[in-house]
Amino acid sequence: MFKTMKQLFTSTNKDLRHRIYFTLAALMIFILGISIRVPGTEDLTSSLGFLELINTLGGGALKNFSIFALGVMPYITASIIMQLLQMDIIPYFTELKNQGATGRRKLNQITRYVGIIFAFIEGYAFSFAFIGKSGDVVEYLYIATVLTAGTAFLLWLGDQITQKGIGNGISLIIMAGIIATLPQMFIDAFTGLIAFDGTAQVITLGIIKFILFVIVYFAIVIGMIFVQESERRIPIQYANKSTSAYGASAQSFMPIKINTAGVIPVIFASSLLAIPGILAQVINNETFTLVVQKYLTYTTPVGFLIYVVLIFFFAYFYTFIQVKPEEFAKNLQENGGYIPGIRPGEETKKHVSKILSRLTILGSTFLVVIAGLPILFSKLTSLPTSVSIGGTGLLIVVGVALETYKQLEGSILTRSYKRGYSRR
Repeated sequence: MFKTMKQLFTSTNKDLRHRIYFTLAALMIFILGISIRVPGTEDLTSSLGFLELINTLGGGALKNFSIFALGVMPYITASIIMQLLQMDIIPYFTELKNQGATGRRKLNQITRYVGIIFAFIEGYAFSFAFIGKSGDVVEYLYIATVLTAGTAFLLWLGDQITQKGIGNGISLIIMAGIIATLPQMFIDAFTGLIAFDGTAQVITLGIIKFILFVIVYFAIVIGMIFVQESERRIPIQYANKSTSAYGASAQSFMPIKINTAGVIPVIFASSLLAIPGILAQVINNETFTLVVQKYLTYTTPVGFLIYVVLIFFFAYFYTFIQVKPEEFAKNLQENGGYIPGIRPGEETKKHVSKILSRLTILGSTFLVVIAGLPILFSKLTSLPTSVSIGGTGLLIVVGVALETYKQLEGSILTRSYKRGYSRR
């Protein structure tokens, strides 16, 4: 890591540094936008309840009722729906998926249009819910338009980061929103654990508790990094390639991560679980609201069970989309490769699918444990709800940070190869 950072500040990586500066500047714009409230509205000082998750992922933008209150969640919801529709549900979308880069570009464009529509619907829902029935249609439409414009700007900003910066723009915006809430979380933990009006013994005990909290927090971060980077290597041999004078076949490996899907299942599950809460705000029906509060929030047993099922579903769905055992087996056979002890073709497909299924169970269980830690922590402590250990937000931060670092490392390595080749 330190070697990579050292190489970053060499004269040959000037362009890469500019990309990093651009990314930081764009994220700073997002952080500043969180504090800009929609004109004519006030902060939501009351508890957000089942909308707290959206507020956390948006860096507190919803509680501030800022122009970025919706964040990129409408786009995430649209992405979920579009990916599901590509599974031979709508032939047109399936055809676009199989058209390569051109098809993906069209699908991405359609997804953004759908995301903007969802943003307007959610914006209208929030305006209706938080202003109340006393407002008029013009006022509702005004606030919905401002919130939709905020989401559209964030999507544009994410595109600019992806093209001119480092990493995936949308993911980095989500990560920046979560990181923005971390300082306040540690402040709340500090003030909640240390009773300055007590005796010296009580204050000392509070300080020890806070230190333990910080240690456990960063220990969980290290554990997340370890699991995210862990992988299963499937040995592959090529009969038509030899590396020794004795004709021994060349051997390589196909690495498969334990958590192949990364943070995508958590983001998707969180987005879907937030939909009933948004509908409750729109409908404004007491019975439906009580049902949502009792059964459709991840802090309740039933809601958490639904959350777990969604995580497992999206983990399997996204893993098999990424790896595609059938295509892997076909390509391996065409290139004269095989897995030792496994017949090429159908048997290879079944073998890889079996390994993927087992790894996905482990990865999904890990995601569920991390997502469930804040709930357990809140039950065992009397600290504010803003203070938590683990959780969806931390998992997203770690996952996005690792992917961004890998992209940065790859860019530095590519530039060093090009420099070495040009010298020759």
